[in-house]
Amino acid sequence: MGRFVCGFLCPFGFFQELLHKLPLPKKKLFPPLIYGKYIILMFFVLLVPLWGGAYDNKGIPAFCEYICPAGTLEGAVPLLLTHPEFRQAAGMLFAWKFLLLIGVVIGCMTTYRFFCKALCPLGAIYGLMNPISLYRLRLAEQRCTACGICRGSCPMDINPARQTSSAECIMCGKCIEACPHNALYLGRENKERCC
Repeated sequence: MGRFVCGFLCPFGFFQELLHKLPLPKKKLFPPLIYGKYIILMFFVLLVPLWGGAYDNKGIPAFCEYICPAGTLEGAVPLLLTHPEFRQAAGMLFAWKFLLLIGVVIGCMTTYRFFCKALCPLGAIYGLMNPISLYRLRLAEQRCTACGICRGSCPMDINPARQTSSAECIMCGKCIEACPHNALYLGRENKERCC
């Protein structure tokens, strides 16, 4: 299903959607930052846990332990709010993760799905599955006039008419709604073959 999970099932993605609706100036993500999620995936999700596991046979959940703002927002903050006895034990690691959360929140208020675009290793994994996903964005090429309306409507800053298998596509459907020629759709096979 690729990044369909990101677009419709991720609670932190929903939180980012709400933050982005705040009436603040908006800007696009600096394009090289989209590779940040792949660096985090390789280093904090794969290499550090494997390297740590070589010494104690347990591994280190480095991303969850040192970075994950979703875990901080959805787990640590509610725990500390509802259990005051744990606040003294929170320490520097919580302070670090809370600062990261604040940075991500600020990023999400100005850039659509900042965390998804730049930092989320799950989004990186799901994005790698987009090209082979059975249910994904498709283009009926005979209907496309290359007008560019879909590109202007895409909140993930891709060109759906040229990149239907993009690792960045969260299958939100905004390009489908915007297309005046009904050339884009979410589905399993080529529309020209099935229609």
